[in-house]
Amino acid sequence: MSKEERIAWRVAPIDNAPSAADRNLNTGFPFGWYPVLLSDELAVGEVKPLRYFSTELAIWRGEDGAVRMVDAYCRHLGAHMGYGGKVSGNLLECPFHSWRYDGEEGVVKEIPYARAIPPQVKRKCTRTWHIREANRMIWMWYHPQDAAPLFDVVDIPEATDPAWSDFQVYEWAVFGSIQNMAENGVDFAHFKFIHGTADLPSGELHWGEGYDRHSVLKTRMGTPRGVIDGQITTTSQGPGQNWVRFTGICETLLLALITPIEPDRLAVRYLYTQPKAQADGPAAGVARAIIADVNKQLDQDKVVWDRMRYEPNPIICDGDGPIPRFRQFYSRYYAKDAEAAPANG
Repeated sequence: MSKEERIAWRVAPIDNAPSAADRNLNTGFPFGWYPVLLSDELAVGEVKPLRYFSTELAIWRGEDGAVRMVDAYCRHLGAHMGYGGKVSGNLLECPFHSWRYDGEEGVVKEIPYARAIPPQVKRKCTRTWHIREANRMIWMWYHPQDAAPLFDVVDIPEATDPAWSDFQVYEWAVFGSIQNMAENGVDFAHFKFIHGTADLPSGELHWGEGYDRHSVLKTRMGTPRGVIDGQITTTSQGPGQNWVRFTGICETLLLALITPIEPDRLAVRYLYTQPKAQADGPAAGVARAIIADVNKQLDQDKVVWDRMRYEPNPIICDGDGPIPRFRQFYSRYYAKDAEAAPANG
């Protein structure tokens, strides 16, 4: 497969896919902060359509620079405001009849041709979404019951450090669930049989008392300079905030942007940044090799993720990794558990 063919394959639809129900993937979306765009992908005065969480959305950046997002369909006659919509000050203007929506209150503020605004839309008439900008990204808070954020977006210093390189961005469409992707990180046995590692990784897993978790994997990596001890630290804050630091051979930060579109479809973007002294220096070849190897591993996993189903009662053997404990911890990200204070996993 050529480089161009591989790039196309990563985002291509798959044929003859079983339904989400057949694959046990229709269990709802976990709540949390999720990345939807890079900050520089939405200019002041620009409107864009999005689809995440089986919902059509319209996102815009007002003249004040703030980002707002609402459900996409106008309450008037149902026009999709993400296509052809305009920014009027800080309001979203529908392309059909110029009804203008406020992104905080979810009400219609102006109808240019009407003497009076109908009372049904003078009060909240469309869903508004909590938005944050951090780490050069735009984040949305998802909760199926529209509950307020239960935690915040974590600031990642390297993402805005001028000593670190611009993001290198790679994209995939994964036809699976975000929980299956996340579970992959504690499935130690697959590293040998999918990725061809000589040994199974040894790791320290830390389960937070809130919504955070992280792991530290010790690895031995072959290089032109011989085998080097390395470390991979993976951190998550909720299901949608995931970042990985590689140390030892070449300092690398991976921001894993994974957002559900449908129960069985994910938008995946991997953003890499490295110290400029490494990325542009004598070790540049090694820096590129690190990124290529991680991308290769995701390609290998995607072949499985695109077709696998979720096994609610898996048969686990020794050596599999702490999959049951991971599932117990991950259950707190679903709305049925949102009312209770999360217990330590």
